[in-house]
Amino acid sequence: MGIIALGLLAGLIAETIIFRRLRRLSAATPWKSDEIILKAIGRLPVLWAVIAAAYVAVTITPLGREGSARLETALLVVVIFSVTVFIARAGAGLIALYARGKQGLLPSVSIFTRIIRVAVFVIGLLVILQSLGISVTPLITALGIGGLAVSLALQDTLSNLFAGLSMTVSRQIRPGDYIQLASGEQGYVTDITWRNTTIRALPNNMIIVPNAKLASVIITNYYFPEQEMAVLVQVGVSYDSDLSRVERVTMEVGREVMREVQGGVPGFEPFIRYHTFADFSVNFTVILRGREFTDQYLLKHEFIKRLHVRYAAEGIQIPFPIRTVHLQEQRNRR
Repeated sequence: MGIIALGLLAGLIAETIIFRRLRRLSAATPWKSDEIILKAIGRLPVLWAVIAAAYVAVTITPLGREGSARLETALLVVVIFSVTVFIARAGAGLIALYARGKQGLLPSVSIFTRIIRVAVFVIGLLVILQSLGISVTPLITALGIGGLAVSLALQDTLSNLFAGLSMTVSRQIRPGDYIQLASGEQGYVTDITWRNTTIRALPNNMIIVPNAKLASVIITNYYFPEQEMAVLVQVGVSYDSDLSRVERVTMEVGREVMREVQGGVPGFEPFIRYHTFADFSVNFTVILRGREFTDQYLLKHEFIKRLHVRYAAEGIQIPFPIRTVHLQEQRNRR
């Protein structure tokens, strides 16, 4: 017990002095991978120090050949499990870091980190079984035979899993994208898990959609291929207006909005397109440009306010709905 206590003390000293200092140094470096590795290690050095001390104690303690072998095997199992935990943590963290650094190449979603963790733990379990003298070949064969029954029983779950993998690998939907489903739901994609995709709507509500259903519906991605988008504003002016003057004034207001309003694209040149002789007005569309989907609301708000003031100052009329009614008097005939 004294040797194990010394091992525990050595592990605590290493954790308190060495690894704590390493964490402070890694936080000051521009690289993030060292922070992920140190975070994955966690308090495992204390466990490893105790295991090393226990192994020394087993070798110098007369426990008999069989007893020593059993304890050594138990210590080996603990070591393999702890190493598996470290590799699973580090692998998931490094994959997430790589995904953030290569934005658009591999989306940073939890489905990948969970698959990595599961795969590492499965491999670790097989190594543990092999170290215990249990042949894993029959187990793998049994899993292959039973996989068909499991796949039939978990059709919905597997379809959601593969649909999520397909969407993330295709990179057409990524966390952070603003999307709209054909059924009307819209919002920012927050995560794609092994079963569901979560979407945060503008009212701050969460929309949870099964991956298989999301993969089978029509989706509008307002961030693909780029975030900037056209902002269309419908306007109508009186038939008495000088349309060339209306165009000039409207474009001046549009340029002002692009320069001064948050979310506008200053280098974009607004333009208008007349398109309809309506019942009481000549209608046209003003095309502005916003940096992303939600910027359109403030841009429209400011543009309509400023355009209304400018039209009033320029004497340009935005007509009320007008209907001309002709009354025909009918004389009674005898």
